Order: sequence, then structure tokens, then C-alpha cells
Amino acid sequence: MAKTTPGQFVRQVRQEVSRVTWPSRKETGVSTVMVLVMVILAAIFFFLVDQVLAWLVDLILVD
Repeated sequence: MAKTTPGQFVRQVRQEVSRVTWPSRKETGVSTVMVLVMVILAAIFFFLVDQVLAWLVDLILVD
């Protein structure tokens, strides 16, 4: 494998970064909101499942 000098490495990194398609501010905001909504929905779902399972366990163990 060929050795890369620090100067070559920096040039290659800058070249790769220039090829990246960065999201716009609007795309970033929309993605952030979508992630937050999905996290909230998942939290509600798992809370409800946990409550149902706790109720079932309580029903089985108490009676």
C-alpha cells in the first residue's frame, strides 16, 4: 500500500468534502422534526405496551 504524506491526505480530504452534497437548512429542519415526531410516537407506543404488560402481570400475580 502506498504511503500518503500529510499534505496529500489533507488535499484528498478537501477534495472529498467538496464532492459532498450538503442538505439545506430547510431539509435539516424537516428531518429534525420528523425524527422528533417518530421518537415521541415510539415513546408513547412503548409506554402503552409497558402499561398493558404491567397490568397483565399484576392480574396474574395478584389473583
